[in-house]
Amino acid sequence: MKKLIKNGIVVDPERGRKEKLDILIENGKIVRIAEKIEETEDVKIIDVTGKYVLPGLVDLHVHLREPGFEHKETIATGTRAAAKGGFTSICCMPNTDPVADNPSVIRYIQHRSAEEGVIRVFPIGAITKGSKGEEIAEIGMLKEAGVVALSDDGRTVMNSGVMRRAMEYATPFDLTFITHCEDHNLVDNGMVNEGYASMMTGLPGYPAEAEEIIIARDIKLAELTGAKLHIAHVTTKGGVELIRQAKARGVSITAEVTPHHLVLCEEDVLSYDTNFKVNPPLRSKEDQAALIEGLQDGTIDIIATDHAPHAYEEKMVEFQWAPFGIAGLETALPVIITTLVKDGKLSLMDVVKKMSTKPAQILDLSVGGIGEGQEADLVVVDLEWEEEVRVKDLVSKGKNNPFIGWKLIGWPVMTMVKGKIVYQRSGFNAGN
Repeated sequence: MKKLIKNGIVVDPERGRKEKLDILIENGKIVRIAEKIEETEDVKIIDVTGKYVLPGLVDLHVHLREPGFEHKETIATGTRAAAKGGFTSICCMPNTDPVADNPSVIRYIQHRSAEEGVIRVFPIGAITKGSKGEEIAEIGMLKEAGVVALSDDGRTVMNSGVMRRAMEYATPFDLTFITHCEDHNLVDNGMVNEGYASMMTGLPGYPAEAEEIIIARDIKLAELTGAKLHIAHVTTKGGVELIRQAKARGVSITAEVTPHHLVLCEEDVLSYDTNFKVNPPLRSKEDQAALIEGLQDGTIDIIATDHAPHAYEEKMVEFQWAPFGIAGLETALPVIITTLVKDGKLSLMDVVKKMSTKPAQILDLSVGGIGEGQEADLVVVDLEWEEEVRVKDLVSKGKNNPFIGWKLIGWPVMTMVKGKIVYQRSGFNAGN
């Protein structure tokens, strides 16, 4: 059946529009967009008066945990959590068991996503075998299997020679390197930002320089090899400046920041609540301000969740024993709207660009827009809908969310993939 989304305010950075429009969908594709489309008997009407229709959100940094860590998350639960958060496309990191460093694991993820998932899942392949940083993975075979990028995720390729050879080898395959920048030798057992947080808590510090040194190295290697580089979860003022300078020199580089690094800071870890334990750690307020400024001026291209779910019992231990990570797919958009859009630091158009259009462009994914002929991947958002984040409402297996108890506005009320409604918020009436 055809679907007609009526009276929504369409926000589309690609075409620079934010206006009240109707959208007609047939066979999973947008066939017409106009100010007023006539209703017919063979059409399901979805009245979204007063609400905003955005292109489905795209997340370049998600941990689905399957295969190997299904007690933390599965493709089924992770994609449903993503749909609830307004995401229609996600890229999953390769730190599974076995590591996604070969076509067999990639095909498994693709098969499970088609079988159990409710949104689009794009696999990311490992840079090195087993993500051990020693031997380059079979990059050509990974590309052929369908990976959209390469990353060793939380394991920085510490050997610069190996990283250089990987970049040189992968460049003809046009794959972007997504790098977690952490000098392991400097971090050692660091858990919180080195400085105020480490001093006040007595926990081992993680210096900003450990992140910045690898950002600088990877930038130089990208310049040397011509590789496309994407810096994951930037957290420091110095890191933002390094990226800004690299862009000014014409380096092929993009960068992301997470919602939690934008709105939380090192002072939050003083409670020893393990939901605030994340890698890289929450930084200073000065770093936080630099991240927001970098997002505003385009130095930082996108917002990505780094969704890292863990089992309840894994986080319910002393701070030093808990794993790093925040499960953030379900709250990312309302957190950004509540803290940055409401305060005038970002416009809704900016948010859509940085959480949908630009992420798709970085990895050349054919998603992230609202145009005639495009597949209908859409999210309807109610900017007035206020709701408290509660553990019992979270769809993800991971309940390790630092925003539990926060009252947030700007919740997705409906998510659609290829014209199919894959999520509808309780209390939202989508019409006949």
